[in-house]
Amino acid sequence: MSHVRAPFRILSRPPLVLGASGRIGRALRHRLGADAALWQARRAQAGAGWCLFDPLSDPEALTAAAGAAGQILCLAGPVPGRGGGDLRDTIALGEAAVRAGAALGGRVLLASSAAIYGAQTGPLHEDLAPRPANAYGQAKAEMEARAQDLGRELGVAVCCLRVGNVAGFDAILGGWRPGFRLDQFADGRTPRRSYIGALTLADVLGALLALPELPPMLNIAQPGPVEMGALLRAAGRDYATAPAPETAIAEVALDVSRLTGFLAPELALPAADPAVMWAEFAQLEPHMKDETAP
Repeated sequence: MSHVRAPFRILSRPPLVLGASGRIGRALRHRLGADAALWQARRAQAGAGWCLFDPLSDPEALTAAAGAAGQILCLAGPVPGRGGGDLRDTIALGEAAVRAGAALGGRVLLASSAAIYGAQTGPLHEDLAPRPANAYGQAKAEMEARAQDLGRELGVAVCCLRVGNVAGFDAILGGWRPGFRLDQFADGRTPRRSYIGALTLADVLGALLALPELPPMLNIAQPGPVEMGALLRAAGRDYATAPAPETAIAEVALDVSRLTGFLAPELALPAADPAVMWAEFAQLEPHMKDETAP
């Protein structure tokens, strides 16, 4: 496959990754290696380097783990359709991460979501006001606002990462089943959305952790929207089409110019390519088999 991995710079003090047993955390651990970070989970995991505690019910353990870290990457939080969970925990986890960041004197990166933009059409840039269209997006938007306010209060630099669709972790490629159907618009195309490959996402996170400064908000995706049908075809997945309803949105594209600018010293972000993104997921998938909830 043509994806080029960014070299990960080993940091003098490793980051603490909260929610590391989830899908993105496992991709990051696979990509960077077990020694690259302190990996938090709530239950025992295979391999070395795990810190086992619940960040919400055991804040003392969170503070202790953060004491050995240089910064915090919070990937923890309930995901729609994957075991439920209280969406309000999204906000509580963000605030807990910021408080731990204040204790260690380091910055905090929080995994947010492009869902905060709701049904707005692209290109969507970070200065747009959030207009979430569902409860998940609303929880992420509130987490961002509360975490940024708390960060200013406590003197903690906070960067919210608005992650787009991750190929293989999404509702299209990841949720494919026989009989899958996509909307088709008058031009013959299926919906187009901003995507990022799973391994490319891990490379981006590794590069961001190595940068000395980050902005308060960053969109995380590869340049150029991807047609959902093209992604399924690249994976060899059959699908049917149905005329798109009037309420369907043909394209939602994240503006990633800010991201590419910040990444430039560490990583050249490749344009979105369905075949490469599928290959990344196929390479990673065997390492996700023992996944447990964070």
